[in-house]
Amino acid sequence: MTTQAPRSEPAQNADERTMLEGWLDYHRQTLAWKCEGLTDAQLRTASVEPSELSLMGLVRHMAEVERHWFRTVLMDESPGPIYFTEEDPDGEFHLTGADTWEEAHGTWQAEIGIARRNAADFGLDDLSKGRGRHSDEPFNLRWIYTHMIEEYARHNGHADLLRERVDGATGY
Repeated sequence: MTTQAPRSEPAQNADERTMLEGWLDYHRQTLAWKCEGLTDAQLRTASVEPSELSLMGLVRHMAEVERHWFRTVLMDESPGPIYFTEEDPDGEFHLTGADTWEEAHGTWQAEIGIARRNAADFGLDDLSKGRGRHSDEPFNLRWIYTHMIEEYARHNGHADLLRERVDGATGY
């Protein structure tokens, strides 16, 4: 990895929606960049014991997060979880030898595509059709975008440390 990230920041004078979508895409690209060029084994590498946090686990987690906010909450769909269960609520982080980057990345990208299509039908002030896990109130799209940016930014900080641990690569 170099210090010159293969991403472009959103325009500094964009309208609000373009800015929010731009920053969300920037952070999605950042996570993909942090995983670039690594083997499945490296992507499975946990930071330090006892943590099970890995880059592949973060990508699987973000697929679950995209699914939850843009399908379950925004659209009131019931697609069910991808990787976790009631018995294993952190299943996306519990990797096995059968788990591959190809599957994790493909699932994550598919959920991002669905998220973009679903959000396209909503204005920033439009309320979600569903509710969150901890609230009986709907969320507007602006809140969901802001939350997703925060979620990615936080986990991209984890990804920075994980990538450095795996191969010493750093970059912003």
